[in-house]
Amino acid sequence: MIQSNASRRELAKGLALMGLLASSSASTSAQAQPTSASAYEAAVKNAYEQFRGLNEGKNADYIPVLAQVPSNYFGVGLCTTGGKLYTAGDIQPQFSIQSVSKVFTLALVLQESGEAAVENSVGVDATGQVFNSITAVEQYRGKEMNPLVNPGAIAMTGTVKGSSPDEIWAKIIGIHSDFAGRQLGVDQVVYKSESDTNQRNRAISMLMSAYERFPGDPAVAVDLYTRQCAIAVTAKDLAVMGATLANGGKNPITGKQALDPRHVPGVLAVMATAGLYDDSGKWLFHTGLPAKSGVGGGIVAVSPGKFGIGTFAPPLDAAGNSVRGQRAIAAISEALGGNPYASRPT
Repeated sequence: MIQSNASRRELAKGLALMGLLASSSASTSAQAQPTSASAYEAAVKNAYEQFRGLNEGKNADYIPVLAQVPSNYFGVGLCTTGGKLYTAGDIQPQFSIQSVSKVFTLALVLQESGEAAVENSVGVDATGQVFNSITAVEQYRGKEMNPLVNPGAIAMTGTVKGSSPDEIWAKIIGIHSDFAGRQLGVDQVVYKSESDTNQRNRAISMLMSAYERFPGDPAVAVDLYTRQCAIAVTAKDLAVMGATLANGGKNPITGKQALDPRHVPGVLAVMATAGLYDDSGKWLFHTGLPAKSGVGGGIVAVSPGKFGIGTFAPPLDAAGNSVRGQRAIAAISEALGGNPYASRPT
């Protein structure tokens, strides 16, 4: 088992390293021929115009308030590692971050407790099952999963250090705000709607606690996790958060180091292998971009060393990922050479 875990750890690191090495090579070329502001503007605008009329998918409705969000909202933001922002569409409306938050609480746990605390508690493997699967928990007693599915994410929230729920929450909202470059808050309407309907997550939290996958109180952990999912963001916020990961954990707008650079490859590796629910493999195959989606309609994507992209479009596909968001990100990345695995023969 030790050899197996070590192999998985090296595989995850290897995936991220391959992308980072490729992006480093691409960045060297980009320094000789930097992407122009007009190219960024055109990529964002063209993607917005191309997909703004796409009517596929439907809003999430298992959280009642999400079904009420206007389905025609569509915002696209791109932030470079140099701190330049390019946007189109509905950039001002705020929406609940939902599962995208899992990325940044994972970052917090890595910062506080290191890689072993993540790998030895919930693991870094794709489960091959739905994001809120109880079967996946029972199969390996809460291990052999990852921090981007609900059981692993609740365990990560329950692993954040603090002497009180308020102290833990201050750390969670703090790291999200550091990544976004502004003070974020909670959409209380969404928080209440989720709290009233999160019975399955409460069961998952109790089960993960029974298997000793996190040290905190399971009731507190699931409440803090629910609040974290209700953090209100914009597409521009997600773009900046993605750019912070693309920039070695340093926010390119504020200059604040939100995450130690040594932890960025691990975060990106888990995003690459488990970021878009059951379609994570398809997404990586077609784009090469580490990304994370949320049922609120948001997606954050990262082109290491280059830029972050954030999108907001509520209608989701069968896997739970924003339809217009996926299309827009793929088109922008293709136009700008964002795939970190792509290279040209010399």
